[in-house]
Order: sequence, then structure tokens, then C-alpha cells
Amino acid sequence: MGFRLGPFFGWGIVIYAVIFLVWSAFSIYGFIDGWAPRIVGLAALVCTAVIAGRSLRATTWYDIIPYSLAWGAMMGVLDAILSVPFIGWQIFLDWNVWFGYAIVVLAPLLALYPRLDRLSGGSTNRV
Repeated sequence: MGFRLGPFFGWGIVIYAVIFLVWSAFSIYGFIDGWAPRIVGLAALVCTAVIAGRSLRATTWYDIIPYSLAWGAMMGVLDAILSVPFIGWQIFLDWNVWFGYAIVVLAPLLALYPRLDRLSGGSTNRV
């Protein structure tokens, strides 16, 4: 699998944009306390990262890991550029932020596991 710059930068920006949008909406509507917003945000993050991993059409973790590491690093850079001016550097003291970066690095690897439509055992190529 050759290295492609489009997914390298594009999916990093998309992942950040989706999570930024989700948390902005949560903040606007006051849905920030408790476990429910964290679980919904985590689900959005995992889904977006897995979709990004699937878009690579990789066959091994070795193909995905350079992209996912770069996406995780991009999250830190974008947080430094977009969040630090409003929240301050203490954003990096929150374990939730680092957990999110780890999810961005690890969740795309789930794209390697079979999808449910492949587990049914039936062929989709019917005459």
C-alpha cells in the first residue's frame, strides 16, 4: 500500500472537526455533565476513526499505524492552535484529552476486523 497525502491530512482534519463540532454542540446545549456526553463523544470519535481507517483499504496494522499516529499528533497540534487560546495550556493536563488521542491512534486499527456483513457466511454475489 503506497503512502497517500490526501487521507493523511484529510482524515486528521475530519476527525478533529467532527469531535470539535460534537463538543461545541454539547457545550451550547449544556450537555457536558456526567458520563452520557463522554460516552456519546467517545462513540463519535471511535466511529469517525474507524471510518477513516476503513477508507485506507489497508490489509495490515502496519499500513494503518503511520496514518493513525499522524492523526493523533494532528489532534494535539490542532488543540494547541484552536483550543489553547480559549482554554489555556491546562487542556493538556486533562486525562480525557490524552485518552482521546489514544483512541484516535488505536481505533482505526479496528478497521482490520471483519464487518458484520462478511460474518453472515452467505455470498452477496447472487444471480
